[in-house]
Amino acid sequence: MKSLKKLTGELRYNKRLNNNIIQNNMTPLDIVLFPDNGLREVCKPIPEMTDRLDKLIDDMFYTMYDAPGIGLAAPQVAVQERLIVVDVSEKGDQPIALMNPEIIQSSGSIDWEEGCLSLPGIYGKVTRPSDILVRGMNRDGKIIEFEANELQAICIQHEIDHLNGRLFIDHLSNLKRNRAVKKFHKEQADMQAEQS
Repeated sequence: MKSLKKLTGELRYNKRLNNNIIQNNMTPLDIVLFPDNGLREVCKPIPEMTDRLDKLIDDMFYTMYDAPGIGLAAPQVAVQERLIVVDVSEKGDQPIALMNPEIIQSSGSIDWEEGCLSLPGIYGKVTRPSDILVRGMNRDGKIIEFEANELQAICIQHEIDHLNGRLFIDHLSNLKRNRAVKKFHKEQADMQAEQS
C-alpha cells in the first residue's frame, strides 16, 4: 500500500486553460452539485461518435480546466451518457476523452485523498487499484485500450464511478461519509448566507 497523497484541484493545479483545446465556440457548463439525483443515475452507453458529442467533449474540457479540475464525467454536467474527460498532467496538455469507458484489468493498491467538483471543499481518503487497463471509444469513434497508473488510474476510476451513479464518498466509512455530507451542507448553507 502506498502512502497517502493529497489530491486537491485547488492546491495542486493552478487555474489553467489549455490553449490547444480552448476555442471561441466553447461553452462553460454548469457543474451539478450533490445531492442532485442525476449524480445517482447509471448513464446510458453511447452508440457512436456524433457532432453533438464532439461539442460536448470540448465544453466539458473547458469546464474542467476552468473549475479547475483534473476529471469530469457527463452526469456532472447533467448529461446521462457514458462520457468522461481527464487530464492529470501538470500543464494541462494531455487531455483524454473516453466514451463507454471500462476497466478491463486492475492490480495494486493506492490510498489517495480524493475530491470532486460536484462536492467542492470535501475530501476523503479512498483506496483504489493503482494500475488499470482501460478500454473505451475515443473522439475518432475508435475503440482503444491503454494502461493507466497512480493519479491517472485514480482519476479514471473516479470518473467511471460517476457513470455508475457512485461518488467518492461512497467509498468512505459510514461515519466519514456522514461527516463529509454534513460538512458539505454546512459550507453550502454558509455560502448562501454570505450571498444574501
